[in-house]
Amino acid sequence: MSVTERRRTSARRESLLGDQPGAFATARFVRITPMKARRVVDLVRGLPVDDARVLLQFAPQAAAETVLKVLESAVANASTTEGLAAGDLVVSVARVDEGPTMKRWRPRAQGRATRINKRTSHITLVVQPADAVATKNGKGA
Repeated sequence: MSVTERRRTSARRESLLGDQPGAFATARFVRITPMKARRVVDLVRGLPVDDARVLLQFAPQAAAETVLKVLESAVANASTTEGLAAGDLVVSVARVDEGPTMKRWRPRAQGRATRINKRTSHITLVVQPADAVATKNGKGA
């Protein structure tokens, strides 16, 4: 295996896509709690990209804006690097992992202090062609 072949597939791509066609995008250290981000990400998992875009544009949650940016980035990666048609893509994997937590202190009554956790998230979205997702799930012809 040559050096260029090794660079072509990263370990992250292997773990997310394997040998399937598709692309992914990640937003790391986003200042929103993972629990709030997961509520939004759960809405778009398994949806076609066009439906996911519409849903995220009108979702009232604050995390929807960030998830929409990650989705747009994943679609752009799929069309430029993989040469896939944007209209045929489906959100196959949508994941929110916990990032580092910033610890802050808040003064309270009688000289006490309580800790405030400012949590961060790592949001990952994978888009694949609809036929690749169908065959992966065993629903193909």
